[in-house]
Amino acid sequence: MRQIDPDVVAAYPITPQTEIVEKFAEYVAEGLVNTEFICVESEHSAISACCGSSAAGARTMTATSSQGLALMHEMLYITAANRLPIVMINVNRALSAPLNIHNDQSDTFGSRDAGWIQLYCESVQEVYDTTIQGIRIAEHPEVQLPVMVCLDGFILSHSMERLELLSDTEVKDFIGEFRPRTNLLDLTKPITLGAAAMPEYYFEHRYAQSYALDRALEKVAAVDQEFGTKFGRGYGIVEAYRIDDAEVAVITLGSLAGTTRFVVDRLREEGIRAGSLKIKLFRPFPVEAVAAALKNVKAAAVLEKAISPGAPGPALFSDVLGALYHQGVKASLISYVAGLGGRDVPPKSITRIYNHLQQIAETGRIDRILNYLDLRGWQ
Repeated sequence: MRQIDPDVVAAYPITPQTEIVEKFAEYVAEGLVNTEFICVESEHSAISACCGSSAAGARTMTATSSQGLALMHEMLYITAANRLPIVMINVNRALSAPLNIHNDQSDTFGSRDAGWIQLYCESVQEVYDTTIQGIRIAEHPEVQLPVMVCLDGFILSHSMERLELLSDTEVKDFIGEFRPRTNLLDLTKPITLGAAAMPEYYFEHRYAQSYALDRALEKVAAVDQEFGTKFGRGYGIVEAYRIDDAEVAVITLGSLAGTTRFVVDRLREEGIRAGSLKIKLFRPFPVEAVAAALKNVKAAAVLEKAISPGAPGPALFSDVLGALYHQGVKASLISYVAGLGGRDVPPKSITRIYNHLQQIAETGRIDRILNYLDLRGWQ
């Protein structure tokens, strides 16, 4: 954020995002950025102030986590529907109750239908690179939508990892000058945002927003490809690992992807044809890319740090299932809920998922679709 030097940042501190806001406030106090930093009394006010500044033509960023994102919920929809290219860094954390400050991804999954682009990061380096990319994606003339950069709380936000920084000039050259689509302060071109739309027009407005989000998929991939060409680090919208000849695979996102690849390598040494698929772009969901990666797999499990009470499976599982069904992929698919509230997901637990998948691949029979990894006393 210091290198991006946005015009406006409005944010409210919440664990484990607090360090972002505190550090950026220091940059502002020390004059290292030209940003107008707005200290607000809540997250709802933070995103409201961001909406106002973005609509006024200012490059705008914010950051939050968990209950803070939940408190923003009403304004998340308004941000996207008004096509305001705000970039938000969300440090994934469990939702209350019971109170828990540790990591899972229930917070951002709960905002999946708000119309934001959602990108999940595996490492500190990926968070840094994706935040820079997020500016270009959000402000692309054919996108003009808010972007959420998601990272696992504490696992990434409070860990020590090697980070390769670009120079300030490289960052500024890549993101370019902000050319706002809307500027409420330009009195020569008066516009209205957020007006009422009755049944005759509301449907078409919402479809236009959904259409723009769908079209954003290509732009997300293109920006990542350009970033990779310039700086040697690209991530794609999905990342398949040793999956071309895999019989069993685990699909996941965020920091779980690295642990899963570690397990894949160990299983391959034992002669087990295992693979994995990391999903970077969750919204818009990359249906064709996911189906193409899993087309030869016999059995697969979606491993995610979220729970959807009353649903057939959590959000990522439902999306992957729909992608496979609509693309005619016949892989047997099951769901694994794991790591809620910061519970560790070690390699030995992920190995048990692969063992389960091998049984399904050999018998062709799914014994249980929805599974809970390392849940005590209930299964």
